[in-house]
Amino acid sequence: MTALPPRTFREVPESGPRRPAAERRGLARELARVVGEGGVLWRDPELLTYDADGLVLEKFWPDLVVLPRDTEEVRAVLRLAAREALPVTARGAGTGLAGGCLAEQGGIVLSVARLDRILAIAPDDRLAVAQPGVVNLDLTRAAAAFGLYYAPDPSSQMSSTLGGNLAANAGGPHCLKYGQTHRHVLGCVFVTPEGEAVRVGGPSVGGPALELLGLLVGSEGTLGVVTELTVRLTKQPEAVRTFLASFESVEAASQAVSDIIAAGMVPAALEMIDRLVIQAVEPFVNVGLPLDAGAALLVELDGPRAGLDRRGREIRGLCEGRGATAFREARDDAERALLWKARKGAFGAMGRITSGFAVMDGVVPRSRLPEALRRVAEIGRHYGLTIANVLHAGDGNLHPHVLYDVDDPDAAGRAVRAAHDILRACVELGGSISGEHGVGNEKRELMTLLYTPADLEAMARVKRVCDPDGRLNPDKIFPTGREPYVPGPAAGAAGTWI
Repeated sequence: MTALPPRTFREVPESGPRRPAAERRGLARELARVVGEGGVLWRDPELLTYDADGLVLEKFWPDLVVLPRDTEEVRAVLRLAAREALPVTARGAGTGLAGGCLAEQGGIVLSVARLDRILAIAPDDRLAVAQPGVVNLDLTRAAAAFGLYYAPDPSSQMSSTLGGNLAANAGGPHCLKYGQTHRHVLGCVFVTPEGEAVRVGGPSVGGPALELLGLLVGSEGTLGVVTELTVRLTKQPEAVRTFLASFESVEAASQAVSDIIAAGMVPAALEMIDRLVIQAVEPFVNVGLPLDAGAALLVELDGPRAGLDRRGREIRGLCEGRGATAFREARDDAERALLWKARKGAFGAMGRITSGFAVMDGVVPRSRLPEALRRVAEIGRHYGLTIANVLHAGDGNLHPHVLYDVDDPDAAGRAVRAAHDILRACVELGGSISGEHGVGNEKRELMTLLYTPADLEAMARVKRVCDPDGRLNPDKIFPTGREPYVPGPAAGAAGTWI
């Protein structure tokens, strides 16, 4: 067999060596009888794309990847995994940024890529039933024929899946007004580690049963494998107004954000990008972002047509009161789409100015955004790194992009240390270590900043009830007692714990 290329970071955890090829081949043959020959991957070249998620700083090889097509096949896979005592890690599109779908103990990666059907759209009830592998934006496109859409819109919505959104309780720009994923999931079917299918929630609101759905949303695949979702659809608004305001500094833009909310308005979206991001995305989208601005706010209003013009004028006055250097409204749907392309393309645009970057996800109270951004800048200077900022500013959700040169031997390690310090600063300012990306393995050791040992033990007891053997997405969310992992100082190094 052709040797694999050398790995930059560790590929196999000390706690979970990969099984011999002969054993993996035998398991693959048995699983193929359940999901078909094309539904099992076990050879090394086939597994290469399943060793990381969007974070890419840590890589772990699974023993096998299995792609079931329905709930019954998922049940059969989990029963076999239970018999063989194999860990199982569910995986959507792999767009996560917290190491949430890494097979840290090897075993099976259960991909939902073929669970990709929209099973029903009920326009009168404003709901849809879909499998977890349905791409977020595809559901909105399908619902558009009925004048409806799916409100949670993470920036990865063109590729991220509903199952992954549920696992991380994803948000997005419009969650300021419409709420994160948990506000839109009405019910689901999930499969236990023993292979039993369980239905929780459903089309009707409320009921006499325990509220188990709330446990599943945001549990990052540690309690069960979701195979079907019933989600709420939202009526398309009568009118939309989208505005772009430019400021000399992120502090001034942050103050405008607080002023808008304090005035009693809840925009559909209230987003911020700083100078570095503007300079990265403008050559790509050519929408007229001012390259010399310190920050830009994207403000969107939606709802009944009556009153939107008045609220738009109020927002303009509040922005100009904080020194906005320019203020404009999108003239039509095409310009609005370009403005959103600039915002949602920020992640990809970083490749224009850097060879590597780590994306963080922290939260602070809105009123402390100026202080938080000052702390981010100080941390960047301390580590000798540049940091670009993208924010769901309306709800205080920061996404600092810590830039580094992949050819610099220790730059990746400094970037991860800087990222951890940013999250510590968020907690010190009264916030949290995650707004929508989840904890995964990236932030698990930082959970002690937020929770007492008693808090964490209470959560762990819930995990043990649902997954007594700890085989579902192991080594996620809960602290292991080790310091956070950072890459080593040179290509091929094993990495260190800080």
